[in-house]
Amino acid sequence: MEFLKLLLFPFAFLYGLAILIRNWFYDSGVLPSAEFNRSVIVIGNLSAGGTGKTPMIEYLVRLLKGRFPIATLSRGYKRHTSGFLIADKDSTSHQIGDEPLQFKKKFPELIVSVDENRKNGIQKLIGKFPELKVLLLDDAFQHRRVKPGLSILLSDYGKMFYDDFLLPVGTLREWRAGKKRADIIVATKCPDHLTPVEKRIILKKINPEPHQYVLFSHIKYGEPVPVFTSPLPPLFQERGTAILLTGISNPRPLEDFLLNKKLKIISLAYPDHHEYTLVEATRLIETFNSISSPNKFIIITEKDAMRLDKPGLVEVLHKLPMYYIPIETTFDEKEKKEFDQLIINYIIRTEQKNNI
Repeated sequence: MEFLKLLLFPFAFLYGLAILIRNWFYDSGVLPSAEFNRSVIVIGNLSAGGTGKTPMIEYLVRLLKGRFPIATLSRGYKRHTSGFLIADKDSTSHQIGDEPLQFKKKFPELIVSVDENRKNGIQKLIGKFPELKVLLLDDAFQHRRVKPGLSILLSDYGKMFYDDFLLPVGTLREWRAGKKRADIIVATKCPDHLTPVEKRIILKKINPEPHQYVLFSHIKYGEPVPVFTSPLPPLFQERGTAILLTGISNPRPLEDFLLNKKLKIISLAYPDHHEYTLVEATRLIETFNSISSPNKFIIITEKDAMRLDKPGLVEVLHKLPMYYIPIETTFDEKEKKEFDQLIINYIIRTEQKNNI
């Protein structure tokens, strides 16, 4: 493996050089970045996936809905459509992607949109909904065609960006120095009881700019939710066997959560945003039927539930005891107040500046 990484270093540096030149063009003004008279908040990362962007978007929606007219704008990764679309109650992951569909199902009143061209998407949203005050841009830290008013950079506690390297050697999309564009840096998926000493060590390694805030968030797991109509078994009250079906970049935290519940885990892991087929549904059924334990069930993520909810799969899977575990981003009380106030203050300043 180490020898293979050595072979990949030249490709990583070539990739890094291209990113360096691209960022210089934007930083110097050779390539323009569009600004808008709205509060544009970007949530993103330096690495390729798995840092908790979706629960962070949902945290912000909960914080802001009812206070300000808001909308989300995503690329709609792996959707089978293109251009600007607004989600409705009949949208599917095939049309808009799994994450936007999750936003729409969880917050039906929320304006959820997709466009691979974020600049075009923002223009369309403002034209259609002139009352909008806040736009949440999902996974747009590297989308330099739009200049955000506030950038939130996420980094997974289990693999912080300062310990990572450029693709294809590591998982970084750009050089670590890209963190300088962030206003807020959040170490996500931290242990529940992170000590002050551990926080100081991370803070020193991040080495934030004077204007940057560094915070630490956690993942809160909710109660299992039936994907279909199966009655809820005593999942965590009795020892049992769980098939963990995942199509996300890092299923390890969820697996650890289930192991802590004294469950036996059979993992069926697929790539991030994987689009399930009948072949894989059949494999799941065969694996489930091969388990002798009377207390057996299937656990998936909420994103996977979005991708399994389509004709052809529902018909063959609907009788299985399948549940997703919802997750939320949380902060310790003091940091929650700080984070919330940073967001609210930014929006209020933008409103006052633009008189909207």
